[in-house]
Amino acid sequence: MSTNTRTRTAPGRRAAAAGALLITAATAVALPPAAFAATAGGSGLSVHTGATTAPERARIDAYWTPDRMRLAGALIPEITPVPEDDHTPADPRPLPADTPDPGAVWTHGGAVERSVGRLFFTFSDGYDGSCTAHGGHRPEPLHRRHRPRTACAVPVRRAAADTWRHNLYFVPGYRNGSKPLGGFSVAVMATSSAWDTAATSDEAALGGHDAATAVLNRSADGRRVADVTGSQRIAFSPPREGEFTHAFGYPKDRLNNPEGKYTGSRMIHCAGPVRTSPAAPPLRGTTCDMSHGASGGPQFAAFDTRTGTGTVVGVTTTTEELAGGLPGTLYATALGDAARQLYDWARYLPS
Repeated sequence: MSTNTRTRTAPGRRAAAAGALLITAATAVALPPAAFAATAGGSGLSVHTGATTAPERARIDAYWTPDRMRLAGALIPEITPVPEDDHTPADPRPLPADTPDPGAVWTHGGAVERSVGRLFFTFSDGYDGSCTAHGGHRPEPLHRRHRPRTACAVPVRRAAADTWRHNLYFVPGYRNGSKPLGGFSVAVMATSSAWDTAATSDEAALGGHDAATAVLNRSADGRRVADVTGSQRIAFSPPREGEFTHAFGYPKDRLNNPEGKYTGSRMIHCAGPVRTSPAAPPLRGTTCDMSHGASGGPQFAAFDTRTGTGTVVGVTTTTEELAGGLPGTLYATALGDAARQLYDWARYLPS
């Protein structure tokens, strides 16, 4: 998980996310930068533009080289070895339904391998970071005249400070420094008023406000992200206590801790019955050893391990160190009214 600043988290320590982001990803909206704010007028959203010109989109696409992506999140990238690639072989057999998994490379294919990816960004101090993103959401029901959109999570800004991340770039299906489905820069992003007014990211996470939204540009070859990720369902109601859920993410704790397990090179899967956080009722958790970098990954209910499809009901935000509960628990912000507001704002933008 990511924190607000690079200096708050010691190597190997898990911490809270810093602003979960529902990324709605179709074509970049055809509005001038100043007009984005007007579209959120009266809604209580805070809007910030990203890459709005062709040269800026091209610069960001070129910025995220294979080694830069591999090292995103390293506290001292200048001396951190480039991590080795993970070549865990694929397993074409579907994972048996309701099989608990505390954390392992996802090798079973399916739609989730296209819709989940890494979201890269640059901190205000110039260092790079990453979290997990998810694309291709469709609400139930989806009005026919609206295109499928995408969602993910990222520390887009610091709470109570006007410090937004930059160079934001979503790579669906990320694997070993590659962009198998292309890369997509962020055109515009928005946070909720509850996130803006929180004193710290921890406060925002515990209150269930760890959410934001963004719209993505087309890739360098002109594709919309929804065209490559496909479509997953999304619901704005929490999973039931004890309901079996699946979480996916790109943790990278070994970049800064030799004892860590993950380097961010492959997508990791966890699964188990969901539990409500004793310290924060809006959060729902399951047994999982993912940590930094997994923030923003989707939590699925009714997940079909044969097809890799399900209903996204939350986005990873923190661990038991903040939210309480049993050791080794990964918590997600359950999608509710605030997430729906953010989602609808982006979904109804002219495009």
